[in-house]
Amino acid sequence: MAVVAIIPARYGSTRLPGKPLAEIGGKPMIQHVYESTSKARVLDRVLVATDDQRIAETVRGFGGEVMMTAKDHASGTDRLAEVARKIKAECIVNVQGDLPFIKAETITRAVRPMRRDRSIPMGTVCTPIHDEDEWHNPNIVKVVTDAKGFAIYFSRATIPYPRNDVSPYRDPTVRSDQKVWGHRHLGLYVYRRDFLLRFARLRPTWLEQTESLEQLRALVYGHRIYVAAVDDRPVEVDTPEDLVKAKNYLNQLRN
Repeated sequence: MAVVAIIPARYGSTRLPGKPLAEIGGKPMIQHVYESTSKARVLDRVLVATDDQRIAETVRGFGGEVMMTAKDHASGTDRLAEVARKIKAECIVNVQGDLPFIKAETITRAVRPMRRDRSIPMGTVCTPIHDEDEWHNPNIVKVVTDAKGFAIYFSRATIPYPRNDVSPYRDPTVRSDQKVWGHRHLGLYVYRRDFLLRFARLRPTWLEQTESLEQLRALVYGHRIYVAAVDDRPVEVDTPEDLVKAKNYLNQLRN
């Protein structure tokens, strides 16, 4: 089963313009994402999809593969689908360009269920929330799943809602002894190529637009999303403050 990772990257980020080229420890962030992703042995190919020549030249400069895309895509998924139409693969892994230190094991855990069960059209990952403030933070996307690991719903709200006083619980899937408030969704997706092409043609839904969560489109149209549990806390870079945190994180790794 050929598995290709695509990293959508655009220059015009609202909160952090030029984000893919932001420097972290002497390298542009897109290089960190590319190199971290390439460590996953489950992948047969890694490439960057961009509409910006500056990003393309940077990727080629460090020896990465890049494919130019149209400038008018409404979402990263649309950019992903454009590239998917041009390549041969059974599964496409969408690695967000704001995850400079994504772990190879996280990518592997996302792909593995798709290999075991070819009826699964789409997969993603989640990680436990140990901090109550994070559980209530609308910038943190939460997910709840059924007994088989398939997503029931994704939300920026606190889900499940604590109707009565609740305390964190002991999650048997988490290796540490820390208690868990809920589960945080990580922006890593795996698609069957044919499903991705169909998904990109579906009309956006009210739920998706309300929560500003594109994955809800799949659930509304009745498609299953398998959510693999990982014990990973990747650094996500969306703001200048996040960039500082990423630099500090890398310094800690090096010291």
